Amino acid sequence: MNKVINPQAVSEDMVVYIDPASEDVAAFSPERIGFKAHNLWRMARAGLPVPPAFVVTTEACRAFHDAGGRLPDGLDTLIGAQLRRLESATGRNFNGSRRPLIVSVRSGAPVSMPGMLETVLDVGLNDVTVRALTRQLGNPRLAWDSYRRFVESFAHIAQGLELSPFARLAHAICLREGAASTRELDALALRELLQQSQDTYHALTGSRVPQDPNEQLLAAIAAVFRSWNSPKAREYRRLRNFDENLGTTATVQVMVFGNAGGASGSGVGFTRNPSTGANELYVDFLANAQGEDVVSGRYSLSGAAQIDAMLPAVGVALRDTAHRLERLFGDMQEFEFTVEEGDLKLLQTRTGQRTRWAACQIAVDLIAEGLTDFDTALGRVQDIKFDKVMRLRVAPDAGQSAVARATPASLGVATGAIALDCEAAKRMTTAGQPCLLIRGDTSTDDIAGLAVCAGVLTAAGGRTAHAAVVARQLDKVCLVDCRTLEIDMENRRIRFGNRDFEEGDILTLDGETGDVYSGKVAVRREKPTAAIEVIRRWQNSKTC
Repeated sequence: MNKVINPQAVSEDMVVYIDPASEDVAAFSPERIGFKAHNLWRMARAGLPVPPAFVVTTEACRAFHDAGGRLPDGLDTLIGAQLRRLESATGRNFNGSRRPLIVSVRSGAPVSMPGMLETVLDVGLNDVTVRALTRQLGNPRLAWDSYRRFVESFAHIAQGLELSPFARLAHAICLREGAASTRELDALALRELLQQSQDTYHALTGSRVPQDPNEQLLAAIAAVFRSWNSPKAREYRRLRNFDENLGTTATVQVMVFGNAGGASGSGVGFTRNPSTGANELYVDFLANAQGEDVVSGRYSLSGAAQIDAMLPAVGVALRDTAHRLERLFGDMQEFEFTVEEGDLKLLQTRTGQRTRWAACQIAVDLIAEGLTDFDTALGRVQDIKFDKVMRLRVAPDAGQSAVARATPASLGVATGAIALDCEAAKRMTTAGQPCLLIRGDTSTDDIAGLAVCAGVLTAAGGRTAHAAVVARQLDKVCLVDCRTLEIDMENRRIRFGNRDFEEGDILTLDGETGDVYSGKVAVRREKPTAAIEVIRRWQNSKTC
């Protein structure tokens, strides 16, 4: 990306280093640096394992959009100064030929918008630093995998290219190597995939992927700022009634490599069950993977049990982390983490989205555990209509049995017609027909369909993928990772094993067990009576 001059004057306040020693609350306000960076600062101050980072603020984002999509003149100088602080903190060098500094560029608005804004990982990798990273870590597979990930991400996020040409390259090499996915390719195959991806990028753009890490970084920051006005982000803000002028930040953070081998991986955790409110660690984890693999919804994930079996020390650390986060923030948290060769790092935390049922239970439990105060707990449930809070369970008739089973990501029962894309979902809903959005994986690009459907069923993905989180937030039944589901888009039908269904056929999703039924199924209702009684006593007495 060529440097573009923005006539608006740059302000030193547009770039802020996340300094755990600082007590300047105003400097780290969510309105200025976004909730992601604000919470990183709070976690770092509390001694939690957070990689060093700096943030390009919402002020810079607004200036970017006011100038028609141009970074303010002089912003690169401010960013360079903070890069030197990251170099000092890590002992690495941006574009270094021995110990290269590789960073991620993550969005972070003042309000939670899970999966709606963009992220670019592995920034700083080029033809020189990929070899330096190999020497530094002794892991050529990690280096070539991360470099090809960067090329694909840069092409899609920074240049707006479709991912399909790169996906075809990956599919062809996986087919040749007998690999189920790129996660099974060795270093030589990944290096070949990288070279083919670079050639494809050149064929599509007429230029090479930038070799200058500073150019990469500025382009990634601009791409994150542009994503504020993407169609899915605008639709999400409309649904949530968020201010269009808030803007996002771009957090530049030292990269942690979850794709470093068998003792590594990435995950998303909730400190409590966001569907039921139960006080239990709720985790999705993918070994030898980067964070985007987890939240993208493309892969089947495992839970805390696998972490305990593979990496028991990490399992202990995660539970301790969950307790510390709740004590720090006084509420249930959703956090993203990466494990690099057994070393746990926290990349973000935010207030966990939850069902209304879970909200009632969590409010009562946090008071009982002394983690929040009475007024705060009441405030979190004040907008809930208690007569609407219920847990639906299927009550199938004799002879009615499930045609498939998936992993439940949100409570409830949903019955509707099969809709295979957002347009079909909107068309059916407009005609007064409840529908179920059936997809290969969970994607926040489907936000328009998520908003109108009664429930979601996917063939892959995990409970904590961004789209599953959004579905739960919207009180939609969501089932993921239905491994017997096959989707035939050409003929607009689906199959579970040997059972075929056409688009428009009726299915019922059970958010309790993950079962999928053909046709309508009777339901029974259960209410969180005990928790609601406690909350109503609070409301009546204004005292615990």
